[in-house]
Amino acid sequence: MKRSVIDASGLILGRMASIVAKRLLEGEQIEIVNAEKAVVSGKRLSVIKRYKEFLEVGGQGRGPIHWRRPDRLVRKTIRGMLPYRQWRGKKALKRLRVHIGVPEELQDVEKETIPEAHVSRLRGPYVTVGEIAESIGWRR
Repeated sequence: MKRSVIDASGLILGRMASIVAKRLLEGEQIEIVNAEKAVVSGKRLSVIKRYKEFLEVGGQGRGPIHWRRPDRLVRKTIRGMLPYRQWRGKKALKRLRVHIGVPEELQDVEKETIPEAHVSRLRGPYVTVGEIAESIGWRR
């Protein structure tokens, strides 16, 4: 089984998530580092407003669960692109690890990037997942 470490710094969240989801379904084991540095395209206030509106859905003790940590936001985005209620989607999701920053055991490992998802392809404004997480209640 192939194991890859992907650095999410400066990668567009949706494009990265779709590529990672395909690779997970093919049986690859993937670890994503620097999840808080991935970006979401759009004006800062409108993107944050969209995430805050989602916090009002549901209620105490009932779903959906509202994650505020950047690693969980990235993981949930990737999960949305997998058939996670079927056995192959569940197995694929178990092969995914998402980290805030770079853990010590991955310091020396060679990290790859996804050129198709790089932020240089964007023409408009964007906001990082870390900034979104802080604005909806994540405390470092």
